Amino acid sequence: MGQLGSILPLILLVVVFYFLLIRPQRKRQQEAVQMQNSLTPGARVMTTTGLFGTVVTVDNEDVVLEVAPGIETRWVKAAIGRVVAPGDAPASEDEPVAQETGLDEEGKKESEATVERNGDQDSSTKQS
Repeated sequence: MGQLGSILPLILLVVVFYFLLIRPQRKRQQEAVQMQNSLTPGARVMTTTGLFGTVVTVDNEDVVLEVAPGIETRWVKAAIGRVVAPGDAPASEDEPVAQETGLDEEGKKESEATVERNGDQDSSTKQS
């Protein structure tokens, strides 16, 4: 009975590791392989390095992606990270990206006044 009491925590630790680490990782890996095997020409994908492209052809272990009109590159299926839905695609270069500065007219005037008070010196270079 004493030996079982000393081995039981080790067994519980193995079971916890299985359900919290090993099993979910296997499930994600199987889903990734299934997604990579179901690639079809015309699908919009993102590689594991973040490159977006459209599948042109699928060979045994290779995928040819068109990353720009007329530019095709060959990738290993394992390098495909996910299939991108049409709403997830990055903004094209034709569309300007609006950036919010968070400053209104008062904020701009306030920052200009701060520069004037500091005498155009950075606060980190001032000496006390």
